[in-house]
Amino acid sequence: MRRRGASRVAVAALLGANLVLPTRPEPVAAAGFVEAYPVMAAAMRAAGPPYADWAADGRRFLTFDPRGDGRAVEVLGDLAGADRIAVLVPGVGSTLADFDRGLGGVTRRAPAVQAGQLYQELRATEPAARVAVLAWLGYDPPDGVLTAAGDVSARRGAEGLAALLRELAARRPAATITLVGHSYGALVVSLAAADAPAQITDVVSLGGVGAGVQRADALPGGRRFWAAEAPSDWVRRVPSVRLLGLGFGRRPGDPAFGARPLPAGGVDGHDGYLVPGSAALIAVAAVVLGVDADRVGDAR
Repeated sequence: MRRRGASRVAVAALLGANLVLPTRPEPVAAAGFVEAYPVMAAAMRAAGPPYADWAADGRRFLTFDPRGDGRAVEVLGDLAGADRIAVLVPGVGSTLADFDRGLGGVTRRAPAVQAGQLYQELRATEPAARVAVLAWLGYDPPDGVLTAAGDVSARRGAEGLAALLRELAARRPAATITLVGHSYGALVVSLAAADAPAQITDVVSLGGVGAGVQRADALPGGRRFWAAEAPSDWVRRVPSVRLLGLGFGRRPGDPAFGARPLPAGGVDGHDGYLVPGSAALIAVAAVVLGVDADRVGDAR
């Protein structure tokens, strides 16, 4: 009876954070390499506005699929020649319709905008570096926090992301790849990293809900695990439990998780980690560029 009561309390806590059972996920299609650019551009032109405008602007995509909530994987920089690659994965509620404008019309939430800000920071920090950033909406995130209590969507997303990582490792074997996940996306990148090629050297959680493991050193492959969690981020109120398939366990931003800390001072709420000028953005760029671990917090 006591165990049943504890389970009910934990589930109630999850429900109090607006988390319930996930919906049925959809299949994930693996992205390709740069040969996909013209094919995706043709698909965007066929889809009409605003996607046709993306093609007209010369934007490059590995994946574009407007069906359902949509899929998109945009590339910034020269992926075919990059030595440093960052893959940015968004979280709950992200759809193709919000890829540019941001969830709720809030620009700082837009995957394309966040990837662009990281790319610009990389170029500003080390102009000669050969870098590329991928905005990876290659999965169907939960539609909102009401459907985000489990990891089903994350595991299916991780399968698609892992396929892309294998492709990147095969095409750019000398490159180093950093995975950056925001919110629910932190769970996706952590799961994908568990069985990823050696080129994936770093995993970054920004306001992450979980990582699929209870400690950073439990992630296979000896990869460096970094985490930022702002004092004003609501994710701090998500219970660090996992019972009956609900919840994500310990948050990466919890000191007990053992991640390498990234500065989050001045970050506003849950969506401000990659805002230009933020300490977190500067630190993430330093990680991607391979700055010594003890200097990441003072990267600029």
